[in-house]
Amino acid sequence: MPELPEVEVVRAGLAPAVVGARVVGVEAHDARALTRHAGTPAEFEARLTGRTFGGTARRGKFLWLPLDEASPAGAPEAVMVHLGMSGQMLLRAAGAPPERHERIRIAIEHPDHGELAVVFADQRTFGSLAIDALIPTPDGRAGGSGHDAPLVPQQAAHIARDPLDPAFDDALFRRRLVMKSSAIKRVLLDQTVVSGIGNIYADEALWAARIHPESLARGLATRTVNRLLAEVRAVLAKALAEGGTSFDAQYVNVNGEAGYFAHSLNAYGRHGKPCPRCGRMIVRTSFTNRSSHFCPFCQRVRAVQGREAASADH
Repeated sequence: MPELPEVEVVRAGLAPAVVGARVVGVEAHDARALTRHAGTPAEFEARLTGRTFGGTARRGKFLWLPLDEASPAGAPEAVMVHLGMSGQMLLRAAGAPPERHERIRIAIEHPDHGELAVVFADQRTFGSLAIDALIPTPDGRAGGSGHDAPLVPQQAAHIARDPLDPAFDDALFRRRLVMKSSAIKRVLLDQTVVSGIGNIYADEALWAARIHPESLARGLATRTVNRLLAEVRAVLAKALAEGGTSFDAQYVNVNGEAGYFAHSLNAYGRHGKPCPRCGRMIVRTSFTNRSSHFCPFCQRVRAVQGREAASADH
């Protein structure tokens, strides 16, 4: 599933083409691509046609395109984009032939770039578009990266800020960890605690911070949490600079190009290969419905865990 770097690459790629563009036509070919939209495909087409995209915004793995015009009731709205497992937002020339697995096509007209098509393609049909109401952020800060408005879609209101967000609260994150008796990897994947991190970047950040994925979150010392946050940010930033991680053709940017961070992975997907740090073998263990990849020598489980252990380390 796309994580923060992949979604940010898509957001940044869409921005020059869609911001200021007017929707001149919408074709919803597959109702499954509107499962999160509170209305019919015909209603989605009618509500979106004639409106103007005012920006692109992202929080964690969630992407939305704010609309300049309010709803008939006067409420601000956006097109919410759930990429799911295999969703793609592609920019194509006006009149370009249909994409494989194309679900929705939005014809736009930009004052500088002319006519274009924004295509939502999705092989597995877990992704969705939806017109969603925008609501104020509790802290009055921008709802997400790429757009200054202090608004966030209702469907993403429960999602925590991500570590690359200027409004991310490090102290709040540390306080939340103290309350968690779960393994640290499970907490990193909890989008209500911190967003944007999935299986790949959780494994990479934990490897970089030398933390075992099964270490109890509440047992980590403050300095360890600070180191983890620093490594999370470093891993996400590096992946973003390299266009994200592509293992197959399902993740691509708006031009259909793959990212190449997969060549920089140190732990994820490297089971049975030498750890780049110590030379021992990276192992893979079962984790919920996925896997964890780590070095058992560099990333050892803490012998004593709990809040008392964290206090002793301060």
